Amino acid sequence: MSTQVLPARENQPTYRGRFAPSPTGPLHFGSLVAALGSWLRARAEGGRWLVRIEDIDPPRERAGASQQILHTLHAFGLVADEAPVYQSARHALYREALQRLIDSGAAFHCTCTRSDLAPSGLHRGSCKRTGGRGAWRLRVPDCQWQFQDAVVGRYQQESSSVGDFVIWRADDLPAYQLAVVVDDDLQGISEVVRGGDLLDSTPRQIFLQQKLQLATPDYLHLPLALDRDGHKLSKSTASLPIDAEDPLPALRAALRFLGQPDPPAHPRIAPLLDAAVAAFDLSAIPQLAAMPPALATG
Repeated sequence: MSTQVLPARENQPTYRGRFAPSPTGPLHFGSLVAALGSWLRARAEGGRWLVRIEDIDPPRERAGASQQILHTLHAFGLVADEAPVYQSARHALYREALQRLIDSGAAFHCTCTRSDLAPSGLHRGSCKRTGGRGAWRLRVPDCQWQFQDAVVGRYQQESSSVGDFVIWRADDLPAYQLAVVVDDDLQGISEVVRGGDLLDSTPRQIFLQQKLQLATPDYLHLPLALDRDGHKLSKSTASLPIDAEDPLPALRAALRFLGQPDPPAHPRIAPLLDAAVAAFDLSAIPQLAAMPPALATG
């Protein structure tokens, strides 16, 4: 079995980061951590910060959630440097990338069902059935992937734990892995800062970037906010939306969660964020998931 050390992106003249929420509901504390962490990193690097609405899964989306998310970000002082991008308007770009993978022989049509792939749920090698409507998968060799994360450090993954993964769904929608790779390249993202729940998706995305001959950004995965039962906060009944009418307590709690020094008390958002940027310490960001701190006032 070969080992593939996945490449880091070459130095870019301008740092470009992004926050890419899915419009499945209002922002909660976990999504605030991801937004604030990516915003702080971009501002500390003197770069630009973008917002991308990942609305390519209509069954999971909630009406009005996109605008609610943008309103909340603005209320928290996290304002993008460019107009938001909506994935729902970019299907032609994703389909073009899919066609390139098909033409190169890297992608194949698959009509296997979940029961066909039981018990592992992974697709390896040949399909178990032919004919009918299906998905498109990427051919994955037997190898070990490795890359360097800015917080987690060296991360490795056996490709056998992933299998030939879906890049275009059977319901004729682009899969997340393909869409995010295309968008990060088109937007010139130099570093992807996001929650640690996506850490194990990163090797697949870098492999897909290589197949499409796209640049590979750097990666920084933030700790996950958990509830008392150890569940990811976004999946928990405790994931109540943050209060856009009173953002300072949640901002302070998010800074503490990210291991950043508590800035001096400010009655306004802008001075607090300015102080947070000036004091930003990448090395203080913890690797492990944890419960969020209690919200303080002020």
